[in-house]
Amino acid sequence: MSCRVAFVVGSPRSGSTLLARMIGSHSAVYGRPEPHLLTPLAHLGYFDNVDKAPYDHVLAAESTRQFVEDLPAGEQDYVDALRAYTDLLYERMLSTRPGKQVFLDKTPAYALVLDFIARIYPDARFVVLTRHPLAVFSSYAESFFDGDYQAAHDYNPITERYVPAIAGFLRNSGLPLCHVVYEKLVADPEAELARVFDYLGLANEEGAVDYGEHGHVEKGLGDPIGVARHKRPSTDSMHKWAAEVAADPARFGDVVLARKDTPTSYHLAVTIDDALQGVTLVTRGEDLAPATDIHRLLQALLDLPTPDYHHHRLLTDESGTRYAKRDRSLTLRALREAGHTPDQIREMLV
Repeated sequence: MSCRVAFVVGSPRSGSTLLARMIGSHSAVYGRPEPHLLTPLAHLGYFDNVDKAPYDHVLAAESTRQFVEDLPAGEQDYVDALRAYTDLLYERMLSTRPGKQVFLDKTPAYALVLDFIARIYPDARFVVLTRHPLAVFSSYAESFFDGDYQAAHDYNPITERYVPAIAGFLRNSGLPLCHVVYEKLVADPEAELARVFDYLGLANEEGAVDYGEHGHVEKGLGDPIGVARHKRPSTDSMHKWAAEVAADPARFGDVVLARKDTPTSYHLAVTIDDALQGVTLVTRGEDLAPATDIHRLLQALLDLPTPDYHHHRLLTDESGTRYAKRDRSLTLRALREAGHTPDQIREMLV
């Protein structure tokens, strides 16, 4: 069964539904939205655990390991058993569509357990989709959090989780993968889809690029909303993220750069200082994020290099007011002197 299963690997909001629709439009391919068959198996305890479960997962993991150690072929027997489980389900589902030769499984969560899946299905086909990380996160924040980037990141830092996992799989898996870049896919869909079909061992069907003209299973998890707006790949949203994350100096107001009594302002001084000192990474509190828009404008006007920026969350009191020395806020020294242990302090910060 392994050679009849194909996986589309990609992070949420990377365009994986679009690619799956295109591949699934081939007459020999049957795909369903995000079946999630393999993610639970990856966390049964032998390879990895869930943090919480309605049973003692620690005991279950230990017991499973002891059991597997005594099998004739050890871990390989366990892997074969897991594969037999999913093989049966894939085969039975594929049998409901006579004439289909390949079952296409597009489940973004698989990107976080790729080493496990490659162990279960070393002979399967892996179509790995990547997209500009900022485009992925921008789409995620705009689609599910109304543009609240901080709330989106707090809920699920998808770029930090998915990008390294997928990049590592592309570099280190040793498997014959098919790497698809979203920006190339929407710019030249016919050529990219023909390349994917060749990798899957299927004849090229040019009409598959018009995925909206073909029937697809809608019921299930996934996000068919965006892809349903078009009947074929579109470049309309390819650079949308750039406008959404672009610097907006106007939101900081009419900034004063210098006065008679103050030869230079913080904004001008810090921008020039960073350039003169060769600073490549600026880490600040999120309360200074609007100031970064001003600094980016000054860098452009003065032809200065642009460092990377990271704005971290702030420590605040019960009312949401940030801790500041000028307000004589609570300090680590005061907490230590009051007898708080490091573990207790860490609990306060979570």
